[in-house]
Amino acid sequence: MSSSDLGPTSGLARRRRKRKDYSLLVLAAGIFLFGVAAGGLYYILRPVTLRVAVGPPGSDDQKLVQALAQTFARDGSAVRLTPVTTDGATESIALLADKKADLAVARGDLNLPTDAQSVAILRKNVVVLWSVAGLPPKGSKKSPAPKIKELGDLPGHRVGVIGRTKANVALLRVILTESGVNPDKVAITQFATDQIAEMARDPAIEAFMAVGPLDSKITIEAIAATAKAKGEPRFLPIEISETLAKKHPLYEAEEIPGSTFSPLPARPADKIDTVSVNHLIVAPKSLSESAVAGFVRQLFTVRQVLAKEVPAAAKIEQPDTDKDAALPAHQGAAAYIDGNERTFLEKYSDYLWGAVLALSGLGSGGAWLRHYWNRDEREQYAEHRDNLLAAIAKVRLAQSPDELTEMQREVDGMLRESLDCYDDGAIEEGDLAAIGLVLDQFHHAVADRRIAMGLAAPEPARMRAM
Repeated sequence: MSSSDLGPTSGLARRRRKRKDYSLLVLAAGIFLFGVAAGGLYYILRPVTLRVAVGPPGSDDQKLVQALAQTFARDGSAVRLTPVTTDGATESIALLADKKADLAVARGDLNLPTDAQSVAILRKNVVVLWSVAGLPPKGSKKSPAPKIKELGDLPGHRVGVIGRTKANVALLRVILTESGVNPDKVAITQFATDQIAEMARDPAIEAFMAVGPLDSKITIEAIAATAKAKGEPRFLPIEISETLAKKHPLYEAEEIPGSTFSPLPARPADKIDTVSVNHLIVAPKSLSESAVAGFVRQLFTVRQVLAKEVPAAAKIEQPDTDKDAALPAHQGAAAYIDGNERTFLEKYSDYLWGAVLALSGLGSGGAWLRHYWNRDEREQYAEHRDNLLAAIAKVRLAQSPDELTEMQREVDGMLRESLDCYDDGAIEEGDLAAIGLVLDQFHHAVADRRIAMGLAAPEPARMRAM
């Protein structure tokens, strides 16, 4: 019987090459999927860096943001900060509007972008208004009566406003208007924060205004300087603070407790009605909700600890999450504050389900591809099985021992290829068992033929795999 009768064994090398190619393809696909999964995980879990515009250099705001950035980096937080130092709030807002900053530190009554939303309140800036009566004459301990006892006395006089920002002047005009005073009849001169001594000595200035936190060193120094130069201050209450806050929601009614600026002498002697404006961290509405939520979470986590290093951190408050707020809270900040922040699974469930479906599809595709690639091996198996059945009949016609030996050698080759098909997954155990039965019959036929030819019958070979 010729090799062509029992099936060629040259297909073995070809199938091994195919199996190698298939293995390489599976390996490449696995590496690709691992890379995609690793890349996706890195993208999701990578630290987010937010640029914060803050100024001027050396201010409390700049120091606070710098301390926050260092703390977040040291703690390996998910959100990092990159301070962008500016000349002041006006420039910070401009950078935010131009998309050159993700966050900005500014007062709530400044000209913020239309899409700006609050992320956190850094502090409340209160308005302090006071007048002076002048120093007592030489030889007298009694101070002269002040000319300005209330806001209604300001027309015809000049007010010195600390700070170059136009927002302070605009706020003073609002206060005067709501108090029934024509702001055009009140002269206003602005002084920089480093010109307090000059302001206190200016003989034309009879009243003063400062806007800052209750413990502001600038306000305290200004009150002390004017008291030394022009006599004890008389604090001017803003009696319409409640009405003003209702008409101008960016402002809030506040009280200045007695002795806030000095315990002895008490400045003020009693509590004073005033208004305040929030000093905020703001962000555009388009900024990632998860990034803002992560930032706010970290901010309030480190606030108390950071206050030991930067006292200003203790003043940080949560923004108003009411939908009717004058400056609405960013969705990310509101989600954290209201306890509606989505978990990892909630945020990425769609992606996870998509990945599961994609993997399922890839598995099905891989199974089909494997089935397709193994089609030749399944055909080869069927051919070997048929050839073995045919070989049983041909064994009985063999005329020499060499012919039987050649048949057995070729059958051994078919057996090896059948085992390769099983290893490759082209056939099942049932197929292998079936070919094992045929192989037993073949060996019995060889043994019978050897006896018929007067030769010693060897022990029939069995498939060790059975």
